[in-house]
Amino acid sequence: AAHHRHAHEHLFRKGLNDTAAVCTPGCTTIWKTMTGEPTLVAPSTTKTQTQILTVTPSPKTSTQAPPPPPPTQAPPPPPATTEIVVVPTPVVTTCPTPGTYTFPATTVTIQKTTTVCDATSTKVPSGVHTIGGVTTVVVTATTVTCPVATIHTSGSVTTSTIVQTTYVCPSAGTYTIAPITTTVSEETVIVYPTPATYSPGTYTAPQQVVTVTKTGFVYICPLTSKGLSTSTTPVSTSTPAPATTTVKTQAPPPPPVKTTEAPKKSEAPKSSQAPSPPNNNGGDLVSNNDHLGMTYTPYVGTTGQCKTADQVDSDISAIKNAGFSVVRVYSTDCNTLENVGNACSKYGMKMIAGVFVKSSGCSIDTPDIKEQVDKLVAWGKWDLVVLLVVGNEAIMNNYCSPQQLKQLITDVKGKCSGKFNGKVTISETLNIWQREDVSSNLCSHVDITGANIHPYFNNGVAPSEAGQFVRGQMSILQKICNKSVITLEVGWPSGGQDNGLAVVGLDAQSIAVKSIREQCGNEVIFFSLEDDRWKQKGSCGCEDSWGLGRAFNINTSS
Repeated sequence: AAHHRHAHEHLFRKGLNDTAAVCTPGCTTIWKTMTGEPTLVAPSTTKTQTQILTVTPSPKTSTQAPPPPPPTQAPPPPPATTEIVVVPTPVVTTCPTPGTYTFPATTVTIQKTTTVCDATSTKVPSGVHTIGGVTTVVVTATTVTCPVATIHTSGSVTTSTIVQTTYVCPSAGTYTIAPITTTVSEETVIVYPTPATYSPGTYTAPQQVVTVTKTGFVYICPLTSKGLSTSTTPVSTSTPAPATTTVKTQAPPPPPVKTTEAPKKSEAPKSSQAPSPPNNNGGDLVSNNDHLGMTYTPYVGTTGQCKTADQVDSDISAIKNAGFSVVRVYSTDCNTLENVGNACSKYGMKMIAGVFVKSSGCSIDTPDIKEQVDKLVAWGKWDLVVLLVVGNEAIMNNYCSPQQLKQLITDVKGKCSGKFNGKVTISETLNIWQREDVSSNLCSHVDITGANIHPYFNNGVAPSEAGQFVRGQMSILQKICNKSVITLEVGWPSGGQDNGLAVVGLDAQSIAVKSIREQCGNEVIFFSLEDDRWKQKGSCGCEDSWGLGRAFNINTSS
C-alpha cells in the first residue's frame, strides 16, 4: 500500500524516472545558476553491495558543535571516508570493508531558506539507467521553472550543484527535466543528487554506530530539523500532514516550502468474510451520529504552508458545525497542539493526537520523535485527548519493526505517565495486523485496534459497497486482538484513476461516503477535510483529491 504517507517528496520529483517519460526533441531548456553553496559527493572507488546493518542512535546530540572529526571504527577495518558539508544535506560515507563504524554527532545551523543537493540512492542492475531529474505532468503547453540537481566531474572530484532551470514543454504530456544518465557493468547502488529545500533552523544527526557486513557499503546519514522557527512553513518531521508522508505513505509543496510528510492512502486487503458488527466499547471513540471524526492537518490546501491560528479556528468550527465530535491530528508541527487544541477546547471537540514516525528512526531518542513527544508532554491539555496514535503505517513503510514499535509505545507511555492515562494504539492496515509478528508483539500494547481502511484500493469494491467493505474489515480486525476497533482513516477520492469497480469522481465520492456513514460512520475517522493540491498525484493520480468537505457541506479556510 502507498503510505498515506504519509511518504513527502519534492513537488514533481521521482526517485527513479521512467526513461520513456523523457521529453522528446522540441523542448527547450534555459539554465540559470541558483545562489547557494555547492556540495561535494566523493565518488565510490570500490564495489558497492547491499548489506544488513544495525543502527544504534545515542540519546543526545549537541546543539552547537564544531565540524565533526572523520568517523572512527573498531579495528580491524580502516577509517571510513566522509565528506562534511556546511548545509544540512545528508552525509554520504563509503565504508571500505566490513566492520563496526562510529559516526559522530553533527549539528548544522542555517539562517535563511536554502536549496541544496540532497542525496538519494537506488539499486540498479547492469546497463544504462536514467535517474534523478524532476518529473512534471502538464495538460497544455507550459513553461516550468524549478531547481534541479546537476553533477560535474573534474578528475576524482564530483561536484553536485543546484541550478534554476526554465523548461518549455510544447504540449500536454509527462516531462522529465534534467535527468542523469549513467552506465554500470554490474548490479550497483547508485548515489545521485536531488534538490532539497531547508528552512532556517538547527539540523542534527545523532551519533550512529553502524555494523557493515559487505565491502564498499555506502552509508547516508541524514540530518533532522531541530528547533526550527515557527514560521509559515511546516516543520519537516515525516508526517504528517496527510506526510509524508505518509509514503504510511505516506510529497511536499513546491520549493522553497518545506513540509512534513503527509500520509498516503493505504491499499486495503480484500476480504472474503461476511461483515458482522464488532464489539466496540470505545467510549468517546463511538459517536451518537453517523460521522465520528475527521482527520485534520493545519496546511493550506493549495500550498502546503502552515495555516494561521485564525484559519485553524475557522476549520475546527466548521467541522464541529458539521456534526463531528473528534479531530485526528498526526504530529505536532505547524503549532498543531496549540492551534488545534485551543480551537477544540473552544468548540467542545475531542482530539486524537499522534506521534509520527518516518524513515529517520523508530526510537524515542530519534530527534524528530523526541521533539514531538517533548511537545506533547509540555502541552498539558490531555483532557482533550481520547486516543494517542504512535506511528501511522510505520510497519507497512518499513520504518519500524513490530518489536521496535512495541518498545516505542512503551517509551512514549513512560514519557507521558502521570499526564495521559488514556488509550494508546497504532495505525496500520489489516494485512499488517494479520501478520503473526505484529499481533504477537502489539496486541498486548494497544488499548484499541487502530487501522487505516481505504476501500478505493480494492478494485472489486464499488462506491455503493464501500461501507460494507469497511465493516467487514473491522470485523476481521476485532478478532485479531479481541479488542475494540477504530478506523483511523477512511475516505474516497474525487479525482484520479478508476480502479476497476472503484470509480472516482464527486458523485462516486458522495455515494461512498453515504455508504460508509450508514454502515459504520459512528466508529470511523474520515480522511480528510480538504484536497491537498500541493501533493504529488501519485500512481493512482488521486493523492491530492481526498477532501471530503463537499460531501459534508463544509467550507474550509483554504
